Amino acid sequence: MRAKATIRALNVTVSLLLSALSFGVSSTEINSTAQHNSKELYKTHCAECHGATRTGIMGPALLPENLSRLRKNKAVTVIKNGRTATQMPAFKEVLNDQQISSIAEYIKTKPEVQPSWIKEDIKKSHIIYHPNGSLPDKPKFKADLQNLFIVVELGDHSATLLNGDTFEPIHRLKTRFALHGGPKYSPDGRYVYFASRDGWISKYDIYNLEFVAEIRVAINTRNLAISKDGKYAMVANYLPQTLVLLDTENLKPVKVFDVKNDKGDTSRVAAVYTAPPRNSFIAALKDFKEVWEIPYDQAELKVRKIPVDDYLDDFFFDQSYKHLIGASRDSKDGQVIDLALGKKIKTIDLAGMPHLGSGITWEYQGKTVMATPNLKDGQVSVIDMTSWEVIKRIETKGPGFFMRSHKNSRYAFVDVFFGPNKDLMHVIDKETLDIVKTLKPIPGKTAAHIEFTKNGSHALMSIWENDGALIIYDAKTLKEVKRLPMKKPSGKYNVHNKTNYASGTSH
Repeated sequence: MRAKATIRALNVTVSLLLSALSFGVSSTEINSTAQHNSKELYKTHCAECHGATRTGIMGPALLPENLSRLRKNKAVTVIKNGRTATQMPAFKEVLNDQQISSIAEYIKTKPEVQPSWIKEDIKKSHIIYHPNGSLPDKPKFKADLQNLFIVVELGDHSATLLNGDTFEPIHRLKTRFALHGGPKYSPDGRYVYFASRDGWISKYDIYNLEFVAEIRVAINTRNLAISKDGKYAMVANYLPQTLVLLDTENLKPVKVFDVKNDKGDTSRVAAVYTAPPRNSFIAALKDFKEVWEIPYDQAELKVRKIPVDDYLDDFFFDQSYKHLIGASRDSKDGQVIDLALGKKIKTIDLAGMPHLGSGITWEYQGKTVMATPNLKDGQVSVIDMTSWEVIKRIETKGPGFFMRSHKNSRYAFVDVFFGPNKDLMHVIDKETLDIVKTLKPIPGKTAAHIEFTKNGSHALMSIWENDGALIIYDAKTLKEVKRLPMKKPSGKYNVHNKTNYASGTSH
C-alpha cells in the first residue's frame, strides 16, 4: 500500500510539473518541488534506519561528507538491490528507477542545517550517576566473575547479565538505543562499556548492577576500544569524523582527534581497537588509505599515520599484534601490514568479501592459522600466518557473519547469516578443516554469533530474531543443553575471553 501511494504521489507531482511548464513556472520552483518530493521519498522509505535528518540510526549517516566513496550510480545500485552483508534491503520491487535516482541525488545534497557535535556539546552531555569510589567493591550476587556474559538484546534495547556456569540470568538492564561494535570490559571485568549508534558511551558497574556514567561523543558512532591498563576509552565515529579519547574513571573527555589528511579532507573511522603489547589504539579509516596508531602510554598522544594500499573497512590482528590484516569491501585481496615497519608486507588472495573482524586463530599442523568467514561468498578462508597463503577454502551453505572457537575446543563454529540458509550453523573440525556437523536449531530463524564459556566447555548461540533465544550447546558432544527466550540477542561477550584477548573470539 505504501509503495502504491508513493507512486501515485510521484505521478501527481510529474503532472503538476508538466502543467507548470506550460504556464511558464520557473525552473527554480520546479526544482524546489522535485526536491520536496525527494525528501518525502526519503522520509517514507529511509528515515526509519538512517534518521529523519540523515544523521544515522541503525543505518549509517547519509550526508555528502559520509558518502565520498559512494558515487551516484553505485548509490542507485545499493538502493535498488540492497547492500551485501548489511541490513539494507532491496527497493527495486517498491520504487521505480526515477524514484531511486531521486533518493540517490537527495542523499548527496547538503542538509539545510549542517549537523555538528563539538567538544562543548560532548562536555554538556556528560552524566555522572555514581562518582568514582562511591559504590561497594563487593558484588551483589554470587558467581564466577570471570565467567559472566553480557548478552546484547537488540529487540528491545536491553542487555542481560548471564551466569556462565548455571546459564541463569542475573540481571536485565535497559541500554541506549541500538548498541553497536560490541561492549568492552575493564581489565578486571568489573565494568562494561557500551557504545550506541547515536554516539552515547555508557559505563556500567557489573558488581553493583548500576550505570556509573554516560556521555554522548558523536552523532553517529562506530565502536569503542579500552586500553590495556583500563584507563582510557577511544571511540571511533562516522559523524562527526573524529576519534574521541575518554578517561574511563568517569568518562570525562580527554581529547578529540579530528580525522583529517594533509589536504584538510575528513574521513569516517572504520573501527578502532586496542593493541595491548604496543600500548596503543589502532584505527582504520573509511575514506583514506591510512591506518592511525595512537600510543596511550605517552603524554603527547601523537598520531602515527601508516599508508596502506587500499581502504580498510575491516581488520584483524595476529595474536602478537605485530601484524594487522585488513581488507576493503570492494577488493578481493587482503593486506598484511607490519606495524613496526609501518608498511604492507604481503597481499592475501581473499575472494568475495572476508569478514576479518570476525577472524579467529588456532594451531594447525604445527603452525598458526587464521580463519575468516566471507560476507559475500559461501566460504571460510584458512590462512597460514607465516607465509600468509590461503591453505584451504571451506565451502559453506552461504555467506557468514561470525566465526568463533576456543583453545580448549576441537571445533570452530561459523554461521551462514546471509542468504536462504540463515537458520544453519556449521561446525568445523580444526584438525581436519572439514565441516563435521551442521546445526539447525529453529527452522527458518537466523542462527548466529557463537561465544564460548571461560573454559570452552559450552558454546552459546543466538537465534537472531525478536522472538529469539539463546541456545547453549555442550561444546564436546554438540548437544543442546538449555534454551533461554530472548529478544534478538545479537551478541554475547564472555568476561574472561574478552579481557584475555582469546584466540577464538574477536578483540
